[in-house]
Amino acid sequence: QVQLVESGGGLVQAGGSLRLSCAASGLTFSSYGMGWFRQAPGKEREFVAAISYSGGNTHYADSVKGRFTISRDNAKNTVYLQMNSLKPEDTAVYYCAARRTSYGNIAITEADFSPWGQGTQVTVSS
Repeated sequence: QVQLVESGGGLVQAGGSLRLSCAASGLTFSSYGMGWFRQAPGKEREFVAAISYSGGNTHYADSVKGRFTISRDNAKNTVYLQMNSLKPEDTAVYYCAARRTSYGNIAITEADFSPWGQGTQVTVSS
């Protein structure tokens, strides 16, 4: 059974940084692209960042480009999201997800990802 467990969320002041981690088990981690999504209160879940199975390709939402960095450590079965220069509008529950299919091109739409983690809350105060 595939499990994704996020950690690292919390409360931070605007301009601060957080690093989210997502530990994966039950799958050949190095064969799957990974993604981070977020859902703010009253809004739909949205794409944040994605990384290919090898880590060689990444893609970001325009809203986080230049501030967030996605990375992975295939030896540790973990994907990370380094978030710098945080803004109040970054406040959301952040979810990691694995691509439905192994290998392939980088994916950025929700339908391409399953399963999902339980989410971790990130709150940025102004």
